[in-house]
Amino acid sequence: MSATLDAGIEALSLDEQITFTQYVRLVLPADGFVFWVKADLVSPSALCNAYPVNTFGPNADGGNNAPSAQYIVKGSLHYSTELQQNQDETLAVNRVVFSSEDEVVFLNSSNPSLLWVAEYDNIKFSFSSRGSFYKVADIFHYVGNAVYPDMATQLVDSADGFDSVNVVVSNSLPLWLALNGYQPPYSGGFGNPGLPLFPSFLVPQNQQPPWVAVHIDPASTEALSATPRLDNTLSQDQLVQETVELTFYGVRNFVVQDFVACVNQYTLDYGYFGIMNMPVPRDDKRAQVELGTLAQKKTVTFQINYYQTRIRDIARQLILEAVPTYQPNPGV
Repeated sequence: MSATLDAGIEALSLDEQITFTQYVRLVLPADGFVFWVKADLVSPSALCNAYPVNTFGPNADGGNNAPSAQYIVKGSLHYSTELQQNQDETLAVNRVVFSSEDEVVFLNSSNPSLLWVAEYDNIKFSFSSRGSFYKVADIFHYVGNAVYPDMATQLVDSADGFDSVNVVVSNSLPLWLALNGYQPPYSGGFGNPGLPLFPSFLVPQNQQPPWVAVHIDPASTEALSATPRLDNTLSQDQLVQETVELTFYGVRNFVVQDFVACVNQYTLDYGYFGIMNMPVPRDDKRAQVELGTLAQKKTVTFQINYYQTRIRDIARQLILEAVPTYQPNPGV
């Protein structure tokens, strides 16, 4: 059956070959925003471990910083297109299925800091799953959606014009990410008890506990002053408030309490933001039926206020500590 199906794939695809290009995960130090940069554009100083939010996860190849590899894979690719009309955009969602006669080994990599992207018919795509595999057929099917138009800015194919200095987010996230390296400037205070903080929805794949996810409710960002103040450089300075939920994994109660004390110490030392509520740790439930137990999950909610100019100040400090640099390959 395998030989017959292989012949069918080759006939349908006319011996088609797809080229996959390697991209490297790049996290901006100022706000934790994730970009995927073509690997031959990134110098080692911009790779992982440059800053606490930009580290390799378990089982990841930390030494893979060579120029990008390209793999040519033989198989059949087809896609379906569905038009979606949303409030803020109208887009065509391309669902891509790639059928290969052989297992595409590099797509099974456990390294969350590498991404393989291919282009076909002016559509860039990667894969999120592998399915419909029958051993007797020995055909491998890889499935995923093509890159959405609004996500195209997150794939960086050229260093020209890429802004690695200005923050992307408009909220207090840089203030929280600065806690990754926070220790009081004196002895006897509460420092970070060794918990890495990540932006919500951008926690690295297969991250092992402990860690903290920082979620800022977009609807909670509100102005407390009527209008922003403009200084002589036309920078805006406005007092705002937000609701921030911290989700902890893999920690005991005393660690969370120490972290809350660390945040209180942080606000007293530098005054970057004020706390408007009385945050306390809460137990949350996350179960896995295969194990019959619960994860060590806790949440703490902060209601804060801050001046937005503080965000710029913190972002500049983080960028000075770990600014991404690019090294174009002149041979390309």
